[in-house]
Amino acid sequence: MFRIGTGYDIHKLIEGRDLIIGGIKITHEKGLLGHSDADVLIHAIIDAMLGALCLDDIGTLFPDTDPKYKDIDSTVLLKHVYELICSKGYEIVNIDSNIIAQAPKMMPYIPKMKEVLCRVLTINPEQLSIKAKTKEKMDAVGQKLAIEANAVILIRKV
Repeated sequence: MFRIGTGYDIHKLIEGRDLIIGGIKITHEKGLLGHSDADVLIHAIIDAMLGALCLDDIGTLFPDTDPKYKDIDSTVLLKHVYELICSKGYEIVNIDSNIIAQAPKMMPYIPKMKEVLCRVLTINPEQLSIKAKTKEKMDAVGQKLAIEANAVILIRKV
């Protein structure tokens, strides 16, 4: 049995925070606003994973009202959700994802992101696609006010 899930996330860019995407720190003058480390890519992947399992979304599972999630590394949350997938007898077939940002350029960071995420999810790099897109200077992302990400996952019963 195969199951598909989709995920999406967006966070506002602000001064005074590190920019963390795909589990790595990215050199930039601004970071993403959020209760956790605000890693939009991991959050989109988590929501895709939860969707494939027909479970509640990331905000329900890890509420921003709970102090234990304040500034938490999103790879910790990702590992927890991956363990949920495994506990229900599923494995990841593949993940396809997009980071949408006008700046900074994401391409130089994608190999390291893949390395981190594949290690957390115990998958091969051939099972994970991370692409970088811009908004061609349109909307909040295009005006460098936010960064967004989306993801699709395919899982199968082991």
